[in-house]
Formats: sequence, structure tokens, C-alpha cells
Amino acid sequence: MPLAGELTSSLISRAADRYGLPAAGVLRLWTCRNSPARNDGGGMRADAEIVLNEAGRAVLAELCRVEPAVLARALPAFTVDNPKISTVREAALPQARWRAAGAVAEEAAFACRSCTARRTGQTVRAVRYLPRWERVCVRHGRWLLDADADQPLEHLDLRGVPEVVAAQRQWTGVARRAVRAVAEPGQVFALAHAVVARWWDEALHWEQEEIWPHRLHRVAGGNAGPRLGWWRIVGRDPVIFPEVVAVADALLDPAMTELVWRDSGAGRPRPLPADGAFCRRLGERVGRGWLGPLSAVDYGGPLLTWMGAVIRQRRGEGGPPGWRDDPWRLKREQQPATMAGQLRVMAAEQQAGGSRTRWRATVSAEHRFQIEQMIGEAQEQLVQLRGVHSGTTAEVARTLLEHLSRSAALIDRALVDTAAAAVSAGVAVEEVSAWSRLPVHELAELVSEGPDQH
Repeated sequence: MPLAGELTSSLISRAADRYGLPAAGVLRLWTCRNSPARNDGGGMRADAEIVLNEAGRAVLAELCRVEPAVLARALPAFTVDNPKISTVREAALPQARWRAAGAVAEEAAFACRSCTARRTGQTVRAVRYLPRWERVCVRHGRWLLDADADQPLEHLDLRGVPEVVAAQRQWTGVARRAVRAVAEPGQVFALAHAVVARWWDEALHWEQEEIWPHRLHRVAGGNAGPRLGWWRIVGRDPVIFPEVVAVADALLDPAMTELVWRDSGAGRPRPLPADGAFCRRLGERVGRGWLGPLSAVDYGGPLLTWMGAVIRQRRGEGGPPGWRDDPWRLKREQQPATMAGQLRVMAAEQQAGGSRTRWRATVSAEHRFQIEQMIGEAQEQLVQLRGVHSGTTAEVARTLLEHLSRSAALIDRALVDTAAAAVSAGVAVEEVSAWSRLPVHELAELVSEGPDQH
């Protein structure tokens, strides 16, 4: 029996397993006009979908011993026509064509194996079309991962993060609220997801952020360890899911929209303030009272774009109807990177050698954060020196020297850490020595000591 929303290729693989045959052997029942998409490692992508012609659908129905009408209701790609196989002279022959699942219907994800076994009696891999807001298997406490990424996991265990499962239940009410507001739930979720994913990218620099690190470690099985960068990619969507649902709920709240209107000056337009009531309240609704000023100055981000659309609608300045007046329309450049895309970038960075390595791939997130923090603290020390050239000579000299010495110490530490990281990544010692003006022998000692001893 097919699963609701299952990929046709997934059902064929399960049918082959039921017959005790390899999937490749069963696929010979159809004439395939092309090859499936493959991962960089050479394996077939799990989200590779297959589209059949009329004769090919009859073969699948006979193979599964299921009526074609049942398959049509369950399989989104079953009735999809492909001109390249449905209009050729051999149309009477069973034919197939491989395509990417996302190009046929929508995003594909791995199905929960326990649910698959409960439904079909087979504890095997299955792939379904699943939107990102339906990725939690509430029954078994699992987050179902994207099927288009080249990584070994099918799901993440959510038993240590019950708030993620609770958010899945809350989303049902948010989706109903979106319908009542004449908004497409999928668009509302996509916008909220883009907003929170942007926060996620900046969260490494937020000293106040404590919720996401703990949640990520629990999703990673207790400790992300040395693979923190990898886990930040794979675990992003389940970790931020509660905040995504909370932001979607907030953006649909008329009271929050009214705060946007007031922050804009209402009938007397003014620039949106950094301490506006809307962003402050939004931060409180996601459990972070300190987040408001940070989100209010994220110029070019999806949140401020949404606020601008809301203000234009309220003022009636939108002009002819179009996407610029739709607050739920997400620009392509504001869409967050997918897990598959980020993993491909990480793999490419790790394969590059020597000085061609990518900084973010070779220097740990913690090390990068320490360097940026030291530079930021040095900047703060220097900013405090503005306007101090009045007073007694001793007072001015003391203030200048104390702040300058602190800044110099911080810059020296940042210089040493950066140079050591560059040498460790494979950059020639002579080049780093010339750039940093540090002797070669000192650089060699720093690398042997490690970043914790610099």
C-alpha cells in the first residue's frame, strides 16, 4: 500500500523489497529515458522522483496489486504527465523519466520508519512529499529530514526537546489563523522561517543566546562536539521550529500589526526606531527580551521588508496590486539556504587544500567568535576616547593610556589568534609572517601550542 504523499520512486523501491528484488531489477519494467540525479559521492539522491506514462502507471498498479485510483490519491506524481514520454511513438510501452521531487510537487523528506512499518508492515526507508511545517512525527518524537541532502541521517530524535513537538501541535492553530486572515499558511511559515533562520545565522555572535545552543546539543544526541558546524546545518530547522511558529503567530496578530503602524509614526511618517515597540514585543514572544533592538536594525532582512509592506498597505501607498503590496511574499534573495546547499558548500570547502581552504571551514565557530569578540571589545575601548581631550594633563593621559593599552592588548591577541589559525589552515608561514609582522619561529611555536594557549 502507498503512503499518503509518497514519492512514486519510493513506492517502487518498497515494492521491490516486498518481492525480495533489487530496485534496479524492478525498474527494468519501464523504459527510462534518462538517469536519476546523484549525490557528489555517486549515490542516487533519495529525492529522485520518477514520472510514468499511462502504460507505465498500469504496470505500477499491477506490480503493487493496488487500484490505479488509489495510487492517484496517494502519490502526487502518479498523474503528472511528461511530454517527453507521453507523446512519443512508443506511448503504448511503459515508460518513465527521472526528475527531482521538488520540480514535480514540493519538498521531499524521509518518512518515519516506525510509521511506515505500522502502515505497511515494512521497516524500510520511504520518502514522502512533506512541507517544512509538517516535519515532526508527533507519535514517535522525530524530526524528518530533507531527502535531497547528501548525509546519512533520516531523522533527528526530539525526545529531549518536547518544545519542538509542542510547536508542531501549535502550528495547526496558527495555520487556521492564517486562513482566517486570508493568507496562505505556507507563505506565512516561509516568511517566519526566513526571519528566524536569519537570526540563527547571527546567533553565534549573541552572548545572550542560551536557548538554541542547549537545544542543538540535545538534538545532536547530547553534545555536538567537534562537528558543531555540521550540526548547525543539519539541526537548524528542528532547533528553530518553536521560534518559527511563534513568529508566524505574531505576524498574524492584528495587535502586532498595530504596533508596526505606531512605530512608523502612524499618520505622521517617521523612520522605524531601533527601540520600536513591535520588535521589542516580538523578542518577548520568542522568549528573548533582548532581541528587539537587534532585529530592528536588520536592514534588508525579511522582517523589515514585511513591516514596510504592512505600512504601505495601511497608508494606501502601494500603487497597483502586485507582489510589493503582499506582506507575505518572500524575495528570492531573502530565502534561507537549504540544508543540502549548505552541506555542498561545506564539502567543497573541506576538499580545498592549503591556502585555498575556506576560512569558515577550517577555523572553528568558537575560534572565529573569539576573534570577532576581541576586535569588538577593542573598538568599544577606542570609541570611549572620543572627546576626552579636555581636563588636566594627568586625567587625559590616564584615560587615553588605559583605554589604548586595553585596545592594544586585545588587538595583539586577535592578531596572534588569526595568524595561528591561518597557518594551521595551510597558509604558508612566510606569507602569514609578512602580513602579521610576526617572526616565523614565533608562528611555529603558536601553532604547536594550539589556540587555547595563545
